[in-house]
Amino acid sequence: MARAPVFLALLCLTDFALAGGADGRKMVGVYELKKGDFSVKISNWGATIMSIVTPDSKGNLADVVLGFDTLGEYVNDTSYFGPLTGRVAQRMARGRFVLDGKVYHTYLNDGKNAIHGGHRGFSKVIWTVKEYVGGGDSPYITLYYRSFDGEQGFPGDLDVYATYELSSPYVLSIRTNATALNKATPVNFLQHVYWNLGGQGSGDILGHTLQLSASRYTPMDEELLPSSGRVDPVAGTNYDFLAPTPIGARIRKVKGGNVFGYDINFVIDGEGMRKVASVRDGKSGRGLELSANQPAMQLYTGNFLNNTKGKDGNVYNQYAGFCLETQAYPDAVNHPEFPSITVRPGQVYKHDMVYKFSY
Repeated sequence: MARAPVFLALLCLTDFALAGGADGRKMVGVYELKKGDFSVKISNWGATIMSIVTPDSKGNLADVVLGFDTLGEYVNDTSYFGPLTGRVAQRMARGRFVLDGKVYHTYLNDGKNAIHGGHRGFSKVIWTVKEYVGGGDSPYITLYYRSFDGEQGFPGDLDVYATYELSSPYVLSIRTNATALNKATPVNFLQHVYWNLGGQGSGDILGHTLQLSASRYTPMDEELLPSSGRVDPVAGTNYDFLAPTPIGARIRKVKGGNVFGYDINFVIDGEGMRKVASVRDGKSGRGLELSANQPAMQLYTGNFLNNTKGKDGNVYNQYAGFCLETQAYPDAVNHPEFPSITVRPGQVYKHDMVYKFSY
């Protein structure tokens, strides 16, 4: 049942024109979901996860998500701290694709390429709060966005919903779906949260132990595109996380573009909803297990963070956080050998994620 929104903070943005003849003026808020000592703050600006507070092995609470203190900083963010990105997340070569014989050009915002849906992708728009229940047994919020035909160059109108819900013990589920209304269109979402299980601002994540359910990966070129179209085994490479391995064990042996660190797509073993990754921070005792229903996941280790001012006066530098971004294969629109991300009129794209915390 819908409940009147309770804002922790409000910001009125007037510089962003909205679709459908809206007046370009809409309220942005921060909404808290709380269950005992487990709490999550979410904004309808970009469907952004702003904080997740959970206990460590001694019962001490900490926010394990990198981010900012104010909504204004999220509006100007270039690091993608916590939003839901789309219509097509990750990089798209030259911002171009062909669908049903027609060539489409999207907005270029990563050099010669497009990334995360363009300069005004889903992470840079105001979502409508459809339902919000901040407490109780299953606190949740449902956000909605209508992406219009031609937005950032993508074809067709798209109805998008994202629901964030807490359950016990210490579980956050994210359920997203998108319905193509009148034209075929590519769709690929991802949640771009930066994690540090020691607590944001506590240092680097190189000592976190990571295990992935991924025996294959897609090699990337210097532009961080899977230009070869290959899918290679991780065995014998620096991308092998089949056994629990410190993130920093081989990080100086790999490059994400022109810097050292992981920025690579893994192909997740199996199908349907299954375990993707597990991470543990030995110092705090916090653990995180991620399950999802997508075919792939991007591991990013905050390689480009550089004196980035964050929450509570903290400064984030390289490797201050890591991202586990479940997704379709990157640049799938330009690789027919990859699983298709085309959604046709009346079809529904579904992307579900479950984050289970332990200590």
